[in-house]
Amino acid sequence: MTAFSIWVDADSCPARVRAHIMYRSNSAAIPVQFVANHVIPLDKPSPLITMIVCQQEAQAADDYIFAHCNKHDIVITRDIPFAARIVEKGNIVMNDRGTLFTKENIGERLSARNFSLNLAELGLADNKRKSSYSEKDFRKFADCFEQAVQKLLIIDAYGEPKTGL
Repeated sequence: MTAFSIWVDADSCPARVRAHIMYRSNSAAIPVQFVANHVIPLDKPSPLITMIVCQQEAQAADDYIFAHCNKHDIVITRDIPFAARIVEKGNIVMNDRGTLFTKENIGERLSARNFSLNLAELGLADNKRKSSYSEKDFRKFADCFEQAVQKLLIIDAYGEPKTGL
């Protein structure tokens, strides 16, 4: 088993993404915690995969993940303010569409999100939200996820890379 885990803010995570995460978990012996405020159906349960149900309070799942994830864990979420908290903690954070959130881009992502919310509050937003999850979205997620897993598997096997050499 690896020294890192995968944490999924599971309330809005597409079934296809959940299935991919579970497949990768089982193939590399990586523990996964799906966290939500209600039970999310998991196709192929295994000892490596846990479904954690939090209270019905707002941000309960986010707070649980934040309190329990470790430095080298991967966190998957669509919630940009939550992603910002996790980025500050030093974790690898991505959404289910393959966007990697980093210290370099999270401020811009948060500003764009807040701007969109302000437009919506003023009634000026385009209400035609992209609700479908495409093959392109999944491929981008799978590639981003695999890069993160490979990076952590290397760190797990060889330790933190030395800088300045």
